[in-house]
Amino acid sequence: MSKKKLAVLTGAGISAESGIKTFRDNNGLWENHDVMEVASPEAWARDPHLVLEFYNQRRKQLLECSPNEGHHGLVALEEMFDVQIITQNVDDLHEQAGSSQVLHLHGELKKVRSTKDESLVYTLDGWELKWGDTCEKGAQLRPHIVWFGEAVPAIETAITLVEQADILVVIGTSLNVYPAAGLLNYAKAGTPIYIIDPNQPVYTANENITFINDNGTVGVPKLINLLSNSSYV
Repeated sequence: MSKKKLAVLTGAGISAESGIKTFRDNNGLWENHDVMEVASPEAWARDPHLVLEFYNQRRKQLLECSPNEGHHGLVALEEMFDVQIITQNVDDLHEQAGSSQVLHLHGELKKVRSTKDESLVYTLDGWELKWGDTCEKGAQLRPHIVWFGEAVPAIETAITLVEQADILVVIGTSLNVYPAAGLLNYAKAGTPIYIIDPNQPVYTANENITFINDNGTVGVPKLINLLSNSSYV
């Protein structure tokens, strides 16, 4: 008998527990720079050196962080379910923990791509991307990140995964950032939804939702217990 499909949408909250700084934590500022000054196409056109430094520092910080119990718990769920992670996070903590299926909606911090041909994507060796680092076609490399104002190429794949899911789990996201926040609307009617967050999101208009008002490190073990004793396994 095939395993039921479990789709998990994760946001900044699960990474914050591993020490990853989020814009929300510091009022959207990075060393007194507004997020739009370091994470938008306009920022790249205006001051690419600042943008490169911002992402270099984020990569450097990621090297000091490790997956937490929330990440590891999602890996454990693969014993019972066909687990697909859909993450808004650009770190690779899900992969480090051992999750086998991870879709990054907003790009990947450890990858870079060509400014001439976006199909040319590379895994960065180390944490530093410099001005003058080029692709095989001679064009400057940029962070492989979906910046504010850019399209989210993976959203169609994410919609399909949610439509196919037998169970949907949401962890550490305010459900305020679109298009990711709209993914819940694609769940099949009657699909059980579990939302793990210490701050209950506004999204309450669904009788199939179970709230676990904890952070990921505490909430994921509770989820595992609930699902282990359910009829879904």
